[in-house]
Amino acid sequence: MANVSEIYGSEVFNEHTMQEHLPSATYKSLLKTIKEGQPLDPEVANVVAHAMKEWAIEKGATHYTHWFQPLSGITSEKHDGFLDPKSDGRAIMSFSGKELIQGEPDASSFPSGGLRATFEARGYTAWDPTSYAFIKDEVLCIPTAFCSYTGEALDKKTPLLRSMKVIEEQANRVLALFGEPKQRIVTTVGAEQEYFLVSEADYAKRQDLMMCNRTLFGYAPCKGQELEEHYFGSIRPTVNEFMKELDTELWKLGVPARTKHNEVAPAQHELAPIFSNTNRAIDENLLTMEKMRLLASHHGLVCLLHEKPFEGINGSGKHNNWSIATDKTNLLDPGESPIDNLRFLVFLTGVIQAVDDYQELLRMSVASAGNDHRLGAHEAPPAIISMFLGDELSEVVDALIDEHDYTSAERVSVDLGVDVLPNFLKDNTDRNRTSPFAFTGNKFEFRMPGSAVNLSDCNMILNTAMAKSLSDFADAMESVPTEEFEERAIEYIKAMLTKHQRIIFNGDGYGEEWVEEAKRRGLANHLTTAEALPCFVDPKSIELFERFGVLSETEVRSRYEVKLEKYTKLLNIEVRTMKRMVLRQFIPAITAYATDVAQNINAVLQVSADAPVAQQKGLLNQLLEGLQTINECLEDLRAEHKRAQTIEDGQERANVYAAEIVPRMDALRRSVDAMEVLVDRKYWPMPTYNEMLFYV
Repeated sequence: MANVSEIYGSEVFNEHTMQEHLPSATYKSLLKTIKEGQPLDPEVANVVAHAMKEWAIEKGATHYTHWFQPLSGITSEKHDGFLDPKSDGRAIMSFSGKELIQGEPDASSFPSGGLRATFEARGYTAWDPTSYAFIKDEVLCIPTAFCSYTGEALDKKTPLLRSMKVIEEQANRVLALFGEPKQRIVTTVGAEQEYFLVSEADYAKRQDLMMCNRTLFGYAPCKGQELEEHYFGSIRPTVNEFMKELDTELWKLGVPARTKHNEVAPAQHELAPIFSNTNRAIDENLLTMEKMRLLASHHGLVCLLHEKPFEGINGSGKHNNWSIATDKTNLLDPGESPIDNLRFLVFLTGVIQAVDDYQELLRMSVASAGNDHRLGAHEAPPAIISMFLGDELSEVVDALIDEHDYTSAERVSVDLGVDVLPNFLKDNTDRNRTSPFAFTGNKFEFRMPGSAVNLSDCNMILNTAMAKSLSDFADAMESVPTEEFEERAIEYIKAMLTKHQRIIFNGDGYGEEWVEEAKRRGLANHLTTAEALPCFVDPKSIELFERFGVLSETEVRSRYEVKLEKYTKLLNIEVRTMKRMVLRQFIPAITAYATDVAQNINAVLQVSADAPVAQQKGLLNQLLEGLQTINECLEDLRAEHKRAQTIEDGQERANVYAAEIVPRMDALRRSVDAMEVLVDRKYWPMPTYNEMLFYV
């Protein structure tokens, strides 16, 4: 049993470790860079590099790496040794401030959306001192930004850090209107990570899982999640051992993993950390995903982080719990009486404005081929962005818009009717699991991101959109006399809430009525990634990013191209995998079983010409008709896939994949899945849902 207090953060060069290993003056200077954003002194970098190296070597590290997030969305690392050979045959271990601050990976082999050609290889990584260095597998990992030789951001981290800077600047402008001094303001994130675990043996027998991380075929299991017995149920021993090792490894890395449980679907689970600074929270989530995948193999398991690995049951999301805070105050905490908390109302209104104005960008930020399968059912929110405020805040908003009196709701005590059970206070609002963007007490839970996504994109957009809302408020109020501020601020809030009230919806996001209502309200409903991506390069979006220096137009367009290319490449891989599985596995298996059925019919009739074989003949006909349907669907998919590959325009190709290829993939899947329940199990060439989801 790990001693959590002793191991927590033991592999991290955090503030506690810095204080132990750095001279006092260096430590204070570095903290000003980390906490106040002051420029880093090169001399400080040299001292920090030496101390970091000595600490890492004590921990058994032999190499260092600049750990960064290219536009692929995952993390990348190139390991360099501390080794420095000398002319006399000896070697020392060295690490300079220059090596800490700057690295040079090859930029041509990473996605760039046309920013870099193959022959233009130079790129740079730059140390991000606001996210702690850590040791992983005897390598000192230094979180860094990644940019091209010509200065454009080639990563997810750089725009996120820019967005955090601008929201801090604009929030300080707003707080100054309330008489507050300039202070450190950060957005915070808590990322609830859902995932599936399946056995390595089953995984190795499924080409679709190995190539695509999801099952392209599979008939619904006899029992799915309808009994809801898996949710919060007792954890399988094998899974529990995995979870314990995962907790230990994450705690060593300073990741505040706190909650773990079975999720609703069989074989599905969740890990949730305590929230932290957005930049660090995303780094930690990427580490968490990496550790999940690596450690699962220690227990004979494979971790699936795809958004929809199994059809017909819950997909896996990554709920992004977002807030904005000073060192001492959560600015989205409504307090005891929200209606009287003007500062809270200003920030709440800012979020409502941001989400409504840039709803399409937020939808785009979580768009992927995998998430298209997840959104809209089985506890995943729909593709329509809306906000759930709950009863009390909705009544506050209505009171402000309609100018009627409002009395803050009192906390209600719940009596369970059993003397030995304590009474408890009920929250002022329920929760809405179908809402994409729900207020949950002192934060907003953005439920749309899929399990595999890098959360940098959605938080970068949310931060930038919120910065614009706060900037608009500050622009309107900074010239207002102090004695008129409160009255004018309330007028501004009322006007903004009236304008953006359409985004607020507290009902059932799955209902067909909501689709029609959302359309009447003018809310976007982009069902596929191909529909969602164009808004990224809309002039409105480009103007937002350029206004606040978060992304240049060139950087926006490159990211759009990367997302388009990734979408079509993933679907291309899935189509190729489907065709190969059908030709090499399913058709031979169904044919072999049909042949045996036919031979059995003949054998019976040879013994007794009048034997009742109508049932066997019916089965044979179903199998033969099924094979014919499969072949027709396969040829249809093959022809359309061939046509799609000839389309040069990226957006047009994505449109064809979404509108023509995916429906044909679904048709081929249905035709094969229909055979799974007819073919004798010993003929079926791979593990079924019944086996994969209900292992011991």
